[in-house]
Amino acid sequence: MDANHPIVLFDAECVLCSANAQFILTHDRKQEFRLASMQGEAGAAMFRAHGMDPKDPDTILLIEGDKVLRDSDAVLGIYTRLGWPWRIAGLAKLLPRSLRDPVYRWVARNRYRIFGKREACWVPRPEDQDRML
Repeated sequence: MDANHPIVLFDAECVLCSANAQFILTHDRKQEFRLASMQGEAGAAMFRAHGMDPKDPDTILLIEGDKVLRDSDAVLGIYTRLGWPWRIAGLAKLLPRSLRDPVYRWVARNRYRIFGKREACWVPRPEDQDRML
């Protein structure tokens, strides 16, 4: 684990999740985030450490030290740290989690059907390799 950087755990076979990972790497100007796919050794171990099966994930996780965010809180936690204009997504926190999370969970459950599944895991650009765990 990298205690100095927040870690995003994601599904590298999911087209939507991979696109989100690429978006984070592109727009994280301060290069704060580290990413780990659940298909990789480090990512799978972190998923298991937080009580999730890496073979059947139901959410993205954002790990910041001892704090773990999931579902819509994780997504909003990521986007608010990306700076302007992406931090405006934080306004969604005005909606109660009881409204945000069901929408997130529906998309998460149906992500392969709606967005597709990659035949092979997404691989980051060479210049982003040092930000992957």
